Amino acid sequence: MGKNFAIISLLLLSLPVSAEKTINFGVYTSDKPTTMVTMFRPILNYLEKNVSAMLEEKISINLQVSSTYQAGIDALITGEVDFARMGPASYILSKNIEPNIKLIAMENKKGKRFFYGIICVPKDSRIQNIEQLKGTRFAFGNENSTIGRYLSQHHLYQQGVLSHNLQSFSYLQRHDKVASSVGLGHYDAGALKESTFNKMNKKGFDLREISRFKNTTKPWIASKKIDDDIFYAIKTSLLKLHDPSILKSIKKDGFFEASDSDYKTIRESINKNPLFFSNIEEL
Repeated sequence: MGKNFAIISLLLLSLPVSAEKTINFGVYTSDKPTTMVTMFRPILNYLEKNVSAMLEEKISINLQVSSTYQAGIDALITGEVDFARMGPASYILSKNIEPNIKLIAMENKKGKRFFYGIICVPKDSRIQNIEQLKGTRFAFGNENSTIGRYLSQHHLYQQGVLSHNLQSFSYLQRHDKVASSVGLGHYDAGALKESTFNKMNKKGFDLREISRFKNTTKPWIASKKIDDDIFYAIKTSLLKLHDPSILKSIKKDGFFEASDSDYKTIRESINKNPLFFSNIEEL
């Protein structure tokens, strides 16, 4: 009896144990790190539940907040994170380096695939239009930001304002820092996303819009190392997500299917970015 019990015990010990599988989700600090955690934990909790049910194994999702845009891009292209939510420009820059990353979905903003970037000034500024930005101090966001750099600089270029026309310009890394710096008068104007513009005005920074431009909604992207079954489960879960109580934290209305062609205008603004730093105005 004792011998048989020992054999059974050894057999039980040799059986595979169903362990929790952890995957990493990446974002970078376009706003304060604490804001990023508050934004994404509800939707990650939803994904954990749905992906676990689809795969019939326990899936845990770890949230990794990179301190810079570049660190977030590096984490995706090296596979340090399994999937990520980025700005369109970061997707294009990542795709240029690692062609094997792939789109999972793109965000739905009130039934649309776009939202707006804003060129703003202090409310009491004399500046009324983009042409009057010549000779001013301008605040951009991050050097890899879609709105904070590439689209805003392309927009200025199209309106005849180039880098050498400005008295000075700086990259302030985050949209909220652009808003506060312009509102406090440290800069004469700046570029930021519309949601931050509205949020900071509610906080009393008294910003005024002088121009706006379209930006494609943000993509959710898989690294080249992600398992196919996890990729499919995440994609399916996002595309069927319509619960406002989960989506409200990221201020979106759901997700659309996404293709690389959705980001064609972003790729164009990146390719044409050197023109903003030239002495050649668009004809």
